[in-house]
Amino acid sequence: MSRHHSSGELLADRRFAYAQDCLAEGDAQAAVEMAEQALELAPHYAPAWFLLGRAREARFATSGEAGDEQAARSAYACALDIDPDDTLGARLHLAGLGMGDVLAAITPAYVRALFDGYAPRFERHLVDGLGYRGPDLIVAALDALPDAPARFATGLDLGCGTGLMGKALAGRVAHLTGIDLSPAMLALARRSGSYARLCEGELTAFLADEPPVSTDLVVAADVMIYLPDLRPVFTGIGRVLRPGALALVSVQSQDGPDVVLGSDGRYAHGDVHLRAAASKSGLTLAAMPPAAVRQERGQDVPGRIAVLRKPW
Repeated sequence: MSRHHSSGELLADRRFAYAQDCLAEGDAQAAVEMAEQALELAPHYAPAWFLLGRAREARFATSGEAGDEQAARSAYACALDIDPDDTLGARLHLAGLGMGDVLAAITPAYVRALFDGYAPRFERHLVDGLGYRGPDLIVAALDALPDAPARFATGLDLGCGTGLMGKALAGRVAHLTGIDLSPAMLALARRSGSYARLCEGELTAFLADEPPVSTDLVVAADVMIYLPDLRPVFTGIGRVLRPGALALVSVQSQDGPDVVLGSDGRYAHGDVHLRAAASKSGLTLAAMPPAAVRQERGQDVPGRIAVLRKPW
């Protein structure tokens, strides 16, 4: 069965499970039929509408027929009507089909649900499957700074996940706080023993509630890929940093000046946007070395480590 809650109708749940299996096996037409049967029994079951959208989108990828594309859009729209917080990611798929605001395609509810379900296999898939090395690259960029302290009194790990960044900073930060949207990820981070404090919440809201001028180091590994505009979070980082303090964040980069939503469902930021976000947030962009923090289909994904400093 899906990680989503039951529809409340046993037969609908079975049809839904069959539809999932059919789609996983590449039979989009059968998946459409099974999802439609599930919806006849449970018409207000958002996961079935979302699955129907995916099946119709897969059928459109093969047929190229405008009717299949419109049918996929309609199914995603129905899922979004039932689930306006968009825990399923319908906005992301609609953006891929040319509908809606691309810069609002990824919602906090979607990210929370995604990583709650992903948590048990997160580290294995990310490190072994995608060659992830974001924390190591951030530490390397920190070590490359000639005036970086050997040890920091306080630090914030934004989007801490299961605690990979915390482990990479072992012995470097006396009091490290981890912040993440996903309770399941935070439970695993707690087991790592790397954090003095763990908080559940959205990054910009968390930073707005923290005491101003209270932090010596901020790190964020592979979290900016879910944020279209870096200015709000950079402003929050600037607010909590002490004068002269550092922030190091990884970003997925692209050649254009602005922000694009890639086919991988992540935001890639152009250098122009990166520089403007730092400047408007009152931060100095000390360095932005190239850094491929992970791979997709065996190829490095272009990225950078942005090294930010709050002026004295």
